[in-house]
Amino acid sequence: MTRLITRSAITPAISPARPGDAPEIAAILSGWTDETAWLPRVHSRAEDREHADDLIRRGWVSVARDSGQVLGFMARAGEDIHALYVARPARGQGIGKALLDHAKARASRLGLWAFEANLRARAFYRREGFREVARGDGAGNDEGLPDIRLEWSRHA
Repeated sequence: MTRLITRSAITPAISPARPGDAPEIAAILSGWTDETAWLPRVHSRAEDREHADDLIRRGWVSVARDSGQVLGFMARAGEDIHALYVARPARGQGIGKALLDHAKARASRLGLWAFEANLRARAFYRREGFREVARGDGAGNDEGLPDIRLEWSRHA
């Protein structure tokens, strides 16, 4: 049973993901895909689970938890953010910012690709000090959608 989360800010505990977190991480990722009309589903739910397992095995994933529940996750390899997703009921409560702040405290530079159509993510990263440095035509992602490279530097 999923716990109902109120719309007030949450101060989550950020920690490395454990193998047992893969189902919750995959559910967050699959849920976002399912509810995003402009995003084609190119991977099955089983593939999302395998992907979550792989990211955890690589040691790339940090999770935000509250009362033991995974509310969001970030997959990061060095300076490159590969994924940042928050569970639908926890959005707008500072979970994404907490994950990003955690990464910023451990790196002097960060970069990522965001879909051009993902206006909410682009606005979030802009508020967090990221700037656009390049655009892609979709050839570099599985979905084939135009994307934008965003970068942040502590010294900017």
